[in-house]
Amino acid sequence: MSAVLGSVIGFERERLSWAAGLRTHMLVCVGSALIMIVSIYGFSDALGEHVTLDPSRVAAQVVSGIGFLGAGAILARGQVIRGLTTAASVWSVAGVGLAVGGGLYIPSISATIIILLILAGIKPLEKRFIAYHQRRHVTIKVRRGQLTLGIFNQALGVSANRVKQFIVQPSEKEEYDSVYVVFSRMSPQEYGVIRSKFKDIPGLESISERASDEDIDPYSW
Repeated sequence: MSAVLGSVIGFERERLSWAAGLRTHMLVCVGSALIMIVSIYGFSDALGEHVTLDPSRVAAQVVSGIGFLGAGAILARGQVIRGLTTAASVWSVAGVGLAVGGGLYIPSISATIIILLILAGIKPLEKRFIAYHQRRHVTIKVRRGQLTLGIFNQALGVSANRVKQFIVQPSEKEEYDSVYVVFSRMSPQEYGVIRSKFKDIPGLESISERASDEDIDPYSW
């Protein structure tokens, strides 16, 4: 049962090609169920008049020990951190396994359904209503040495407070520098106002842009 419930959640992560996918979630769920069973029934022979048993002690180690898998699911690239949701799903699956091992079948099935709804069902709503306000990544090519943060802020005016990151990558071989700018989350209309001010940037050669809900990684270029 724990393998089935773990596979339901793991399949959703596998579909998105995350490192912790189908097999990882199944193993975590089965392993935690086994640990719970051992914690409850594995030491019954040791019980006696002066020996008591606390089944929660071994099971509690799953909750803290599963952190090493969660850390492995989180990918850190420069200033970009990804995989927090997958790490949380692995941790949640461990809880499902403990519930199955403890014989709490209805709570474990209910938790699986709720976790699946959170991972797969809420994501479209998140994209529609929350991701509407996105960070904007802009790559600007300007003539060498002509654009600084002060000049850029002057060109944008009051919109300069939207600048989250400003990275200049000088070019030794070409006559143009590459400037990478991240703007804080804003609606398309707000970004349209900023975009109209790009024409005031001195030495401007070209602009490329994309919308994203992640921070820029200055080491990825």
